[in-house]
Amino acid sequence: MNNFLEGKNAIVTGGTRGIGWAIAEALAAQGAGVAICGRDNRSVENAVSQLTQKSKSKVVGKAADVRDSTEVAAFFDFVDAELGGVDILVNNAGIGVFKSTAELTVEDWNNTIGTNLSGTFFCSKQALPRMRNRGAGYIINISSLAGKNAFIGGAAYNASKFGLNGFSEAMMLDHRYENVRVSYVMPGSVDTEFGRGREGGADWKIASEDVAEIVMMLLKTPTRTLISRVEVRPAKPKK
Repeated sequence: MNNFLEGKNAIVTGGTRGIGWAIAEALAAQGAGVAICGRDNRSVENAVSQLTQKSKSKVVGKAADVRDSTEVAAFFDFVDAELGGVDILVNNAGIGVFKSTAELTVEDWNNTIGTNLSGTFFCSKQALPRMRNRGAGYIINISSLAGKNAFIGGAAYNASKFGLNGFSEAMMLDHRYENVRVSYVMPGSVDTEFGRGREGGADWKIASEDVAEIVMMLLKTPTRTLISRVEVRPAKPKK
């Protein structure tokens, strides 16, 4: 199914690197107009330039911190002006701070919950009325197996991802009869800069491109069917 997203517009938060970059690249390759955001303007500009060279699709970007609802609103207004609307939202922006609960600072907690959970809410809240006006839409949240499996040092990160999973399921129930589908993807260890910070790079880990392929699979699913949750694990993890 070549260019099956032609005529659609997609937003990918945290789209300058890692999983977000791979998803943005896959969306553009399938013909979608793509908008990305990240906190650093230079990184956004570089990513837009590289993605534009790889695809004939229109790719735009703007610096925005998803923790700030005002910046999120401005980003969506930017997308309206540049692309004319949004049909697909991939909430990918995320951070991780790994400390014991006693060692976590208030700033650590607020940054993690703000990015991984509140940021997803702020973006979804902007996207939902736009999708309703266009008659349909798809929101895909990139979560983690940490959203069902707690681990030592993961208090803030686990809380954000457990919360993201619950939020995703409730949002799906809220809007399924408005032709807005909601799914969340829960990867295990992914070979990205984020993953290498905790466990080191390794061939056994999931590739960012594999997560992007799963997102494409979800988008190809007939509208009568919803895959609400996808759990993804390395096939042969380190023993």
